[in-house]
Parts: sequence; structure tokens; C-alpha cells
Amino acid sequence: MGNVESLRKTIPREEFDYQVLLDALQNYAQPRKKINDLLTKGVIVRVKKGLYVFGDDYRNKPYSREILANLIYGPSCVSLEYALHHYGLIPERVEAVTSVTTKRPKEFQTPVGLFQYRNVPEAGFHVGLQRVELNDGRAYLMASPEKALADKFRNDRGLHIRTRKACLNYLESSLRIEPGDLATLDVALLDKIATAYESKRIHLLVDLVKYLQKGTG
Repeated sequence: MGNVESLRKTIPREEFDYQVLLDALQNYAQPRKKINDLLTKGVIVRVKKGLYVFGDDYRNKPYSREILANLIYGPSCVSLEYALHHYGLIPERVEAVTSVTTKRPKEFQTPVGLFQYRNVPEAGFHVGLQRVELNDGRAYLMASPEKALADKFRNDRGLHIRTRKACLNYLESSLRIEPGDLATLDVALLDKIATAYESKRIHLLVDLVKYLQKGTG
């Protein structure tokens, strides 16, 4: 147990990479063998190659799936359904942590859950990006409500939305987003995202939000 306590002092965070682990075990003659031992005993869990969390019995606090999402595949930020639920825009809890990336779409099934990544144009990736700080100084990148909705709207395939009415019907029926919540969105930011993505569909969303804001004004 003493070895574990020493390791926990050296690695205070719950999410860490291979280099951090190797540095913490630098006094061992065979650090790689020690890593395998820690994995076998469940002291640490390999999320993917080169990325780890502490096992259930050895955590000081819960690990952050959002931080892991940023680290598993990047550049990326938490967005789409996971972020929409986080903001209370959609009611259903989302099991997978969904993110957007400038790289090709990918999916990772890991011991700590499913992580999904969808592609967005590089020109719009940083628009509406937010840095979320946790109490202990850890941080991760997450889409604003506007970006999360725009990303979802853009990435849903097979939608034949040409009118404001069809747009509202999709948002209410398929995503179960309340019109009152849509009216709280930042139109200027949405418009900036639509322009960066060169997306007619998101421009239609901008038009809808403007219309709803007039109705509540």
C-alpha cells in the first residue's frame, strides 16, 4: 500500500499519461514491469494506449470523462448530444461522451465508457469554444450551447430541412428542445458559427432563433 500512497502523492490528478506515470516510477529498475503490475492489480486502468486513470479503490475523487474525451483524441472539444444534455437543452441522458474534432470521425470503446468524435471544419472549430475549469485546477474544452446545437444540427445526416417550420419541428420532435430554450441562445454567436462552417442549415437555425426571440420580446 505504501507504494500506492507514494504514487498518489506523485500523481495527484486522476487522469494522467504514460510520461507522467514513467516519471513517477523513475526510481524503479524496471518501470515498465511495474506499470504492468499496477495494471494487473487494478491500481491503474488503461483508458487507451498511453492514457490512464486510477482504479476504483485508489481514486481521491472521480475522474473527469470530459477531460478524458479531450485527451483520447484531439484536437477535440466536448459537444453534440453530451453537451446539449449538460446544458439542459435536451432531456435524455447521453451515455457516450460526444465530441467534435478537426480530424476524421472516430469512436473509442474504453473501460471507462464510449467516446465518439464527429468532424467539423477547421475554420469553425474554435468558434464558440469554452474552457471549463474544475475546482482543483483541472480543465477541459467544451462547446457553448450554441456551438453544441450547431454541431448537432450540422452533423445529423439525412435531414431535409428547407424552412423555418421544418427546422422547429426537427428541434422539438427529434431533439425535444423547448422553443423557450432556443430563444435564449446568442444569435450573434450562432451566426458566426454558421458563417465559419459555411452552413445554410445553421443559417436557417439563426433565422429561427431570431423569430422566436421576437415572439418572446
